[in-house]
Amino acid sequence: MEVPGLAHSISSPLSPCEGMIKDLSLDALQLCERDGSKSQDGSISEMEELPVPQNIKISNITCDSFKICWDMEPRSKERITHYFIDLNKKENKNSNKFKHKDVPTKLVAKAVPLPMTVRGHWFLSPRTEYTVAVQTASKQTDGDYAVSEWSEIIEFCTADYSTVHLNQLMEKAEVIAGRMLPFSVFYRNQNKEYFDHAREVQENRMLSSVKDNSGSHGSPISGKLEGLFFSCNTEFNTGKPPQDSPYGRHRFEVRADALFNPDTNLYFGDFYCMYTAYHFVILVLAPKGSGGDEFCKQRLPALDIGNNPFLTCKRDEEGDGSLAFHHAQDVILEVIYTEPVDLASGTVAEISGHQLMSMSTVNAKKDPSCKTCNISVGR
Repeated sequence: MEVPGLAHSISSPLSPCEGMIKDLSLDALQLCERDGSKSQDGSISEMEELPVPQNIKISNITCDSFKICWDMEPRSKERITHYFIDLNKKENKNSNKFKHKDVPTKLVAKAVPLPMTVRGHWFLSPRTEYTVAVQTASKQTDGDYAVSEWSEIIEFCTADYSTVHLNQLMEKAEVIAGRMLPFSVFYRNQNKEYFDHAREVQENRMLSSVKDNSGSHGSPISGKLEGLFFSCNTEFNTGKPPQDSPYGRHRFEVRADALFNPDTNLYFGDFYCMYTAYHFVILVLAPKGSGGDEFCKQRLPALDIGNNPFLTCKRDEEGDGSLAFHHAQDVILEVIYTEPVDLASGTVAEISGHQLMSMSTVNAKKDPSCKTCNISVGR
């Protein structure tokens, strides 16, 4: 049974806004203190008769919810009116420092049948390690609580965004994608040493690498999907790739049809910004039947290559029947190709512009406050 909600309104400066609470419809949750002898509602007294939760089990984990159950000795079980749940983020050097760190996570739930669902995007982040402990309590006639000892502490990790969440992100990205502009090449900028290494050590190939942690914290491709990042955006006035890049002064260019054609599947991967007006959309190009294609089929929304608002490949029916390519004008596309690419399939040349390091998205953290690119689950 799902934890229904907050038992009373919260005026603490540490509490989320009333509108967020209303949207969650959590009518039976309260906030309490994990330590000390008093709660926010009255004193808490120890009573040995109340059973301590044993063998805590966490299941049905999503990016912003989980189910919890435990075993209890039968003694005084009928006296239990509430459960105290202590939920804490397990801090580490890679923790999401921007995620609602001021929201209390000590919860009081009415004693409902187990397993019980704990749900709330304002205190749960995706891909985050948590610790949880439970205490049984009996509310007294004077409003005080008699409580058991705390259970053992259990650790668990929340899940990635599901395809449902990614579809919500995609719908928000579609709103600002803008009109479609033609393009003819994909390009990838790196330093000279990168391309020298590819020629001398990697048999003239650019090899796939694991995607970094840029973008949404719940993205199912971060740290998992292997591929090569390419760009395809063009300058409005020239129709050609820009001469500036944050990733290096040497550029590999390849004809668009070498990577994107009817034998390629296209997937939506992410939508984010970095505290700027620019918004980025990550797309994945995977040759049909490849390992990357199988990975994406299970995790990402698939796009129609000939009809979507971000990146299209269509046969020119009125002309010579060749493929025509278009990209969205108002978002910056980051295209991941899931297979190695031979340098012989394109050309490498030095660009005439600057290396704008400030525009790099390597391990870039998403702005969790942006209303354009966030959805109502953990960021």
